[in-house]
Amino acid sequence: MAPGQRIRILIAEDQPMIRRAFASMLALESDLEIVAQAADGAEAVQEARRWQPDIVLMDIQMPRLNGIAATRQIVRDCPDAQVIILTTFDTDELIFDAICAGAQAYLLKDAEEEEILETIRAVSRGHSRLAPNVARKLLDEFRRVRRPAAPLDDDLDQEALTDRENDILQLIVAGKGNKEIAAQLKLAEGTVKNYVSRILEKHNARSRTELAVKTLNRRAE
Repeated sequence: MAPGQRIRILIAEDQPMIRRAFASMLALESDLEIVAQAADGAEAVQEARRWQPDIVLMDIQMPRLNGIAATRQIVRDCPDAQVIILTTFDTDELIFDAICAGAQAYLLKDAEEEEILETIRAVSRGHSRLAPNVARKLLDEFRRVRRPAAPLDDDLDQEALTDRENDILQLIVAGKGNKEIAAQLKLAEGTVKNYVSRILEKHNARSRTELAVKTLNRRAE
């Protein structure tokens, strides 16, 4: 995203009062712009294809098409759009399904306003964000399914990474965004973005969060 460019946001929420509340909150921020709103998952996919937003604030439980299925379609059809799940539900199944669908962040609706705004800005810079209790659930899952570590090149189900791709993968797992990776490795941000796309493809991952989950799980002892 170019410096000074506003973050373009699509709000997908089936409850009109909640949708209006989010819209009112975001409208007060000079660096944020609401480009569209949707009342269900199918409309969210349609509006995302039309407006190509930077960020999609996505509820999970919505009519016609739920937020996880909508996330999967948006990630596939709008590669520059980043999805933030904003929901009242934090069950293990929904969290893992949302991450595997391609969501870059998972917050609960009782999050503080500042946390929601910070997450939008962070995700637009290439970061991932998880609510603390969601992060704990993921760590518990790592421990539950842990397996002996294996070098990346020994994973027969995965195409080998180059040395540079491995460097970038380590920084992604450490939570670094594209801008930070570019500065640390002295690369153009666009070059880093291209590397990240190739790494995601090689790992068959839809998002940086899913990529980090797979990598940490592979290394767990």
